[in-house]
Amino acid sequence: MSSVTVTINNIKVEIEEGSTILEAAKSVGVNIPTLCAWTEIGHTPGACRVCVVEVEGMPALAASCVYPVRDGMVVHTNTERVREARRMVVELLLADHPPECNFCVRNGNCELQKVAEQVGVKEVRFEYTRFPEEGMIDTSSLAIVRDTRKCIHCHRCITVCEQIQTVSALTPAWRGSDVRVVPAFNLPLNETNCVNCGQCIMACPVGALYEKDDVGEVWKALEDPSKHVVVQEAPAIRAALGEEFGMPPGSLVTGKMIAAPRRLGFDRVFDTNFAADLTIMEEGHELLKRVKEGGKLPMMTSCSPGWIKFIEHNFPDLLDHVSTCKSPQQMFGAMAKTYYAETAGIDPKDIVVVSIMPCTAKKYEAGRPEMCDSGFRDVDHVLTTRELGRMIKEGGIDFVNLPDEAPDAPMGEYTGAATIFGATGGVMEAALRTAYAVVAGESLQDLNITPVRGLEAVKEAAVDVPGLGEVKIAVAHGLGNARKLMEKIQSGEADYHFIEIMACPGGCVGGGGQPIPVNDEIRILRAGALYDDDSSVQEYRQSHENPSVKKAYETFLKEPLGHKSHELLHTHYTQRGMDVPHEG
Repeated sequence: MSSVTVTINNIKVEIEEGSTILEAAKSVGVNIPTLCAWTEIGHTPGACRVCVVEVEGMPALAASCVYPVRDGMVVHTNTERVREARRMVVELLLADHPPECNFCVRNGNCELQKVAEQVGVKEVRFEYTRFPEEGMIDTSSLAIVRDTRKCIHCHRCITVCEQIQTVSALTPAWRGSDVRVVPAFNLPLNETNCVNCGQCIMACPVGALYEKDDVGEVWKALEDPSKHVVVQEAPAIRAALGEEFGMPPGSLVTGKMIAAPRRLGFDRVFDTNFAADLTIMEEGHELLKRVKEGGKLPMMTSCSPGWIKFIEHNFPDLLDHVSTCKSPQQMFGAMAKTYYAETAGIDPKDIVVVSIMPCTAKKYEAGRPEMCDSGFRDVDHVLTTRELGRMIKEGGIDFVNLPDEAPDAPMGEYTGAATIFGATGGVMEAALRTAYAVVAGESLQDLNITPVRGLEAVKEAAVDVPGLGEVKIAVAHGLGNARKLMEKIQSGEADYHFIEIMACPGGCVGGGGQPIPVNDEIRILRAGALYDDDSSVQEYRQSHENPSVKKAYETFLKEPLGHKSHELLHTHYTQRGMDVPHEG
């Protein structure tokens, strides 16, 4: 494609034809404020009009995020006319937005706040339009709260749900001043095909979408002397939690992540990575059994609850391809209220299991009615990375200067294979390390299976396993990419043995409960921290090497895929289809 030359604030810019004014301005360091434009989704509706600029020869101001450049165009981004228009737009948005900044979940991390400061809004000259809370705040979901009062109609949530995740749970409804972003037919969110992935939260510039807050319930549990409260922390947390305290993306904070909950009052601080190693033991053996005995292939991973709900709704005919293994979160919960309870001599009814997860869908998963194989609800409360960050701040803990500490036994020890669960391709890599070793009797020569790493939409590879031959694998992250793989299976085009699916772009490092903002650069840094932990920090790098997992099998579970393992660590799924949307 040919290039054109435009002038931005007296600076000549040569840029590809078809680019927008906003892109041209960015290329020369000119910052134009935006709200609806979001590079993560590669699409902008041009809805907010905050990014208007003046183009010589045009009578009206142009929305720079959608207006294409043309050769010889002269643009001014900072005239008095432009500044007044932007201030007016932001004032009107604020007049239609609840004045709850001091106690909004996005206070201090709100794009509307930042843009108001950037364009110089000092007052709002219009009367606030007060909305009735009834019907405007939807708390029906186990994972996500919708506050329609705060919506600024940027449509970023709609775009990510439709184009990236291909779920289409949200849509614009009504017209003019009555317009709202709602689920189809204005249904409560829990009565839709929403998969609870939380990517709409990551896209929302304000507090119109946020996670269901369970911090209060956890504080109550910690203050109850009759309860023994334990916490597990997922692999991706250690690569992201530091961002909540101003640390650079990709900071590995494992030791501080363990130390902080102790100071909050948790009785034991364990690690979900222990259960990730357990998952690989069960999932790896399940894969080998299917390959050897002619079971349903390709087998698909089951760690991502957003992905599980997606396939239940959209491809219920393929559910027998999904591994029966519970996710590490749920395996941990079942083991905490059986194995740990027995080991520690504690009545399981007195144990409260709290999970720290990068994923809003984990809240939904913990509430699924089948997740009670311990005889109790396996996981009692789920907090996101953001919620843990808020809790640490409430507790007055100086996180950045905490000394590093180690997790507790018997469910704290883990391998590098468990750590990389947090990055797309990590579950596949971990499973292949152990499956190869089980069949071949020796480890892979190179444990780094690099073809499944990175942010490519769908990754494919093949591994020669002695006695099995070539094992073909595929990895997808983001539900739009998962849909493409499922359609290939339905059409008979796919000949894989094993498929890993993660609901969120980048895998758990980009989960809907992680620190905001997130982009590909941040996802890469977080994933890099996990790979560094695997290769340079951990003594063991294969799940079957974990001494604590070995002991759990020897003294309690007996063997992978055995009777007790099936009872506690495996599950079943629900054929929802598009006509059976309800949660639970």
